[in-house]
Amino acid sequence: MRRTLSLLFAMAVCSLAGEAPKPLFSENFEAATVGKLPDGFKVLAGGFAVQQDGSAKFMELPGAPLDTFGVLFGPPGNAPIAASANIFGTKTGRKFPAFGLSVGGAGGYRLQVSAAKKMLEIFKGDEVRASVPFEWTSGAWTRLRVQVRPAGAGCVVEGKAWPADGAEPKDWLVRLESPEPAISGQAGVWGNPFSGTPIRFDDLIVVAGTF
Repeated sequence: MRRTLSLLFAMAVCSLAGEAPKPLFSENFEAATVGKLPDGFKVLAGGFAVQQDGSAKFMELPGAPLDTFGVLFGPPGNAPIAASANIFGTKTGRKFPAFGLSVGGAGGYRLQVSAAKKMLEIFKGDEVRASVPFEWTSGAWTRLRVQVRPAGAGCVVEGKAWPADGAEPKDWLVRLESPEPAISGQAGVWGNPFSGTPIRFDDLIVVAGTF
C-alpha cells in the first residue's frame, strides 16, 4: 500500500504542477524473485539483486567491493523527465556511503547524497556541477527526486532529498542551469558502499514530465 501511494502521490504532484505527466516506469519489487533482478534492469557494474527483510523486498547492492556501481531501468526518455526512489544506507564509524538517482543514461544528470561531505550534489557524468549542504541520517530510508526540463538551448536540473518518513521539502534543494541540452536515456540508481555495508533501493518511479 505504501508503495502504491508513493506512485499516486507523485502523479498528483505532477498534475498540480500543471503538467500532463505520463508514467513511464515503476517498480516496488514486491513481485520480484529474491536473488535476481526484474526484466529490463541493465546492470552497468555491481552485484545488484532483489533481497528480502521480513515482508519487505528491495534491490540491494552489496557492501563490497568498494567502488561506484550503477543499474539502469525503464525506457529511454527525453526531457522533461523526472524520477524518484527510496534509498537506504548506513555508516560504519567514520565511513559513509554515497548514493544517487539519475536520468539520461550512464552519462546523464545524477542527484547524489554524498554523506561523508554532508552534501547533496548534481553530477553530469563524473563531474560535480552543483551542490548544497545536506544532513543525511544513517539507517533510515531517504527519498530522492530529480527532474530535467528543457530551457532554451540548454536544460535545468533540479533535485531534492528528505527522510522518506518525513515531509517533502516544498522547494527544490539543489538546482543547475546547464547550457548543454539534456540527452535521452534511461533512469538509474547508483551506489558507493564506502562504509562496507549494503545499500538498498526501492519504490523506483519515472515519469515523462516534471513534478
